[in-house]
Amino acid sequence: MSEVRTEIDRIDATLVDLIAERFGYVDRAWQLKMTTREGAVVQWRIQQVIDRVKERAAEKNLPPEMIEMVGAQWRNMIGWFVQFEEEKLRHGQDASGKAGANRGS
Repeated sequence: MSEVRTEIDRIDATLVDLIAERFGYVDRAWQLKMTTREGAVVQWRIQQVIDRVKERAAEKNLPPEMIEMVGAQWRNMIGWFVQFEEEKLRHGQDASGKAGANRGS
């Protein structure tokens, strides 16, 4: 049992590392979106990610209930990332507006 718990702990650590890596890309995405009209919510992309994750879970032969749970967890995580992006975009736009106002005076 000890070996199984050790492996579960290793996998949990790896999952956190991967989520941190994903966060780095989300952090970069909002910066790139500052120069485009694309907002934080890109509905087709969110659905694409959810569909791909659920497809991957099915390929790994997870039970149907687990596939739905994984999809729900991804939707929850994406929701947090979207809120993060929206806040960063809002603050970035506020800062741009203030900088522009200061140059005009």
